[in-house]
Amino acid sequence: MNRNTMYFVMAAMVVAMTYGCKSSKVADQPTPPDEVEVVIPCSGSEFFTSNKAFRANSIGESSDQVTAKKKSLSNARAELAAAIQTTVKAVTDNYVNSREFNNKEELEERFESLGREVVNQELSGTKVICEKNTRTSEGRYKSYIAIELSADKLVTAYNERLSKDDRLKIDYDYEKFKKTFEEEMEKMGN
Repeated sequence: MNRNTMYFVMAAMVVAMTYGCKSSKVADQPTPPDEVEVVIPCSGSEFFTSNKAFRANSIGESSDQVTAKKKSLSNARAELAAAIQTTVKAVTDNYVNSREFNNKEELEERFESLGREVVNQELSGTKVICEKNTRTSEGRYKSYIAIELSADKLVTAYNERLSKDDRLKIDYDYEKFKKTFEEEMEKMGN
């Protein structure tokens, strides 16, 4: 692809994303008269992932209160892990491609493997930022929960693991990796 074509494609994508985002403002639309708006605790824009933290929320329901809470926390952690894995994959791809190593495939595999280890380790450090527990009219319990994990904490843990890997340490540039990670987080924060 020549340079002019690449610029045209990028410009077209920006225009499409701009118009696509503007037309999706559903919150400003009135609720139809035959419907009732449902307000879900621990959800909404203040619980979205930002450039500073990964966030996820979920609902758990059970006839047992503890089980309802376990379900909501487990589901939120799974959602959080998936979001982090997606971001780490994008960071890894961009970082390895920008470094242009000869052993690119092996490096990508090592980065992804370490990424999974770090995510699994760091998920235990999630912080509950919202929790509401209710009981339905049928006597069932519902647990609404929102959790977050600091992006800085994650990138620090990732750096520690990458720095300990002898094969990766030779080619690893923390500042370049952190810059790539922050760029991906900025995209999520917008």
